[in-house]
Amino acid sequence: MGGIPAWLLRNPKIHLRTSDPDFLAAVDSWFKVLLPKIYPWLYHNGGNIISIQVENEYGSYRACDMNYMRHLAGLFRALLGDKILLFTTDGPEGLKCGSLQGLYTTVDFGPADNMTKTFALLRKYEPHGPLVNSEYYTGWLDYWGQNHSTRSIPAVTKGLENMLKLGASVNMYMFHGGTNFGYWNGADEKGRFLPITTSYDYDAPISESGDPTPKLFAIRNVISKFQEIPLGPLPPPSPKMMLGPLTLQLDGDLLAFLDLLCPQGPIRSILPMTFEAVRQDHGFMLYRTYLIHTVSKPTQFWVPNNGVHDRAYVMVDGVFQGVLERNMKRNLFLTGKMGAKLDVLLENMGRLSFGSNSSDFKGLLEPPILGQTVLTQWLMFPLKIDNLIKRWFPIQLLKSSHPQTPSGPTFYSTVFPIFGSSRDTFLFLPGWTKGQVWINGFNLGRYWTKRGPQQTLYVPRPLLFPRGALNKITLLELENVPPHPQIQFLDRPILNNTLHKTYIYSLSADVQSTSEPMELSGH
Repeated sequence: MGGIPAWLLRNPKIHLRTSDPDFLAAVDSWFKVLLPKIYPWLYHNGGNIISIQVENEYGSYRACDMNYMRHLAGLFRALLGDKILLFTTDGPEGLKCGSLQGLYTTVDFGPADNMTKTFALLRKYEPHGPLVNSEYYTGWLDYWGQNHSTRSIPAVTKGLENMLKLGASVNMYMFHGGTNFGYWNGADEKGRFLPITTSYDYDAPISESGDPTPKLFAIRNVISKFQEIPLGPLPPPSPKMMLGPLTLQLDGDLLAFLDLLCPQGPIRSILPMTFEAVRQDHGFMLYRTYLIHTVSKPTQFWVPNNGVHDRAYVMVDGVFQGVLERNMKRNLFLTGKMGAKLDVLLENMGRLSFGSNSSDFKGLLEPPILGQTVLTQWLMFPLKIDNLIKRWFPIQLLKSSHPQTPSGPTFYSTVFPIFGSSRDTFLFLPGWTKGQVWINGFNLGRYWTKRGPQQTLYVPRPLLFPRGALNKITLLELENVPPHPQIQFLDRPILNNTLHKTYIYSLSADVQSTSEPMELSGH
């Protein structure tokens, strides 16, 4: 689900990346539009496309449907002709199910892996032609609650030099770091659900903000031993700016804007429905029901079968009660009078983008339980937060909804000018907990200051209005606001600061364990 569209899950029985006719119909309709656009630019037609990859690390998906792979190869050849070089990419453990006779087989691995052993395994599947590492890992991605991933320069350059000495071809992943703007981060399942941070800086040779790093110069030096490199200096880092601190003003809690966030009104259902069932592909959805009897003693509120996908913010009569999180055992106890309004704001934290072959549905996958009572009669509000932010908040509507002690999902904003020209910068949110941030209507992405490691969000220069024009920043803080609701813009990123040690609880055991080092694999 890093590239496969979420709307496919509106058919809950679909089997992704298999020869399921429903999935193949969607694949065929997509490629019948895309591939004819590519055809004129193939190498043998005078263009610059030398080869095209069929699927990606399919051997790690565990479906191992060779009919599906043959279908893809046939479709590509039918639309692109027989001259095109088609290839597959897999990690060493995925070569068996990811490769297909007639498609050129390549492998991916990083500097820590055994090159000799891996290329020897590749030769079993591809006896002739160049050895190709199609994803040589220069760094790694980050997960919320873990340390920022780095790969040392000596390890990366040594691995690269050894491959080039062997005459192998190397494609670096990533060569240029990037950003998961908006809601577009992915997630992994490695014993538990691990959403990926907004920054995809990756410790890459070129940083998230497009700047050369020492790793780039070291890689350049290695390549210069094997072929001439372009003369002349590299472009310097782009100029950065600092600004602030700026104080944000309280706009009101999210529930106060429900009519604006969901203008079409709620969907009614006896049992809660998934995001996909109500055509909400990403972002947030509010689930609402009413207590049918008074709950005077604190009573556990829970969702069976790990049914929170992915994070739930719980409120009773507008008062924030706490959080439930996928794969994490949290005790949340509620009280309330008969008729009290129970709101559960569900956040989609990103879909699984590697390995697992289970469809990653979002929302409440099971009806919540209060004590022993299964809660029914739900109203579901698919929230169009980005639409509202782009229209900017009508300030006159906001003055009546100020909570006494802001907590739970709450909007904050401010405006600020930049005198002179704007530059790249990094938004720092000290003391804030977790939420989403927009600048001039553009969704920068998620922040999770309390969990880390990422503490700043990259703000590209074109998002900011220069020369005294007013810029607007809006935050949706989901949990707790700092005593001084301030932000500032820094001239360098902070990507390696995990403030809060995350304790992960197994859903099947009572033993608490801290996060452990991840075994790296392709992505």
